[in-house]
Amino acid sequence: MTPTKTFATATALAALAAGPALADGHAQTWDMPMAYAASNFHSEQGVIFADKVREYTDGAIDITVHPGGSLFGGGDIKRAIQTGQVPIGERLMSGHANETPLLGWDNLPFVATSYEANEKLWQAAKDVVNEELAAQQLVTLYTCPWPGQGFYFNKEVTSSADTQGLKFRSYNTATATFAEELGMVPVQIEAAELSQALATGVAEAFISSGSTGYDRKVWEHLSHYYKVNAWLPRNYVMVNKTVWDGLDADTQAAIQRAADETGASCLAKSEELTNFYFDGLAENGMEVTDAGPEFLAELEAIGATMTEAWLADTGEAGQAILDAYAAE
Repeated sequence: MTPTKTFATATALAALAAGPALADGHAQTWDMPMAYAASNFHSEQGVIFADKVREYTDGAIDITVHPGGSLFGGGDIKRAIQTGQVPIGERLMSGHANETPLLGWDNLPFVATSYEANEKLWQAAKDVVNEELAAQQLVTLYTCPWPGQGFYFNKEVTSSADTQGLKFRSYNTATATFAEELGMVPVQIEAAELSQALATGVAEAFISSGSTGYDRKVWEHLSHYYKVNAWLPRNYVMVNKTVWDGLDADTQAAIQRAADETGASCLAKSEELTNFYFDGLAENGMEVTDAGPEFLAELEAIGATMTEAWLADTGEAGQAILDAYAAE
């Protein structure tokens, strides 16, 4: 069977599963894979979302959350939803930028470095991004930003002279590019595998929020965290479009209500936890500081080049996002 036929068959089966389940009054059970630990705020908000959906649909949609990559690894979640293996799930949006550069809109270094700016950038990007995702058989229900991204190392770093040859955990094309420009070797590693990678020396450094470091207790392996706030990447909860289109309007409205409320509470929780994570890293022995001026200047220069490259890859669509953002 060709990939196209496989995709069509899977989504057709998903649609069949969606329709009758509501028509005969029986609840649909949806498995929802998520990539991050159960204790991470994204996963906790996913459980809140599932509870709201169950309540607002009067039990017609019963979502079971599977955190920590336990059902599908982070890199497999999007494809599992597209092909109807599961109806819903969550993934880091920029994790797909290698296949669809437009989805790296939130990884443009130093373009939107605060929650307010990140929200404006999402509003500028939302329509274009959702149109692209719909063409890929996906409907976005809600998005939620991580805290700003900073660098983790096992030594003091004042410039790229200190980063040469380090094995750097990357989670998308932007982080891999940063690694290469700083003379490091990018290694693709999902968050669920990070602790083991650090313990075994597969990775020696990475860029992420304070959340990831706190969840994974990276103070057991690393000593320094540099607050850079390069970008605030977004996770998104997506549903298979054929499944979504197979729901009646009232059920769609109930799920979207749950999604809108969860998106707002997740954003607020992310902002609330930012300093909590920094404090937690410091309390466990890490040195948590702002990046020094020489290192920061290097990062900003790399970032400008990366934004130019993204615009070259995305053309008019990417430029339209930045133009709309600038006009906000």
